[in-house]
Amino acid sequence: MSTPEIQSALQQIQQMATQAAGGRGQQLSTVVGGGGFAGELHASLQRINQLQARSSRQAEAFQAGAPDVALHDVMVDMQKASVAFQMGVQVRNRLVSAYKDVMNMQV
Repeated sequence: MSTPEIQSALQQIQQMATQAAGGRGQQLSTVVGGGGFAGELHASLQRINQLQARSSRQAEAFQAGAPDVALHDVMVDMQKASVAFQMGVQVRNRLVSAYKDVMNMQV
């Protein structure tokens, strides 16, 4: 895949993510080589943390009987946080596996 094709694919992913976010204008950083791997990893971990915190707040508000919090919203937020966390764990597992592979290479 060439760089223009990658950029095009990333733009499509960004558009879908914006639509999934409800069009709130949330932008994802999709510039190749722009923020570096560590920056992207940090941003992803922050996003997972935000999803988990929102899920916890929604659950606590529902338990407290807040009238503007519906059960289906709480369940959807909990599932989003769960899927994001599982994805983070899988990325970590892949990174550890790649690190082990690199460390076991003969020089």
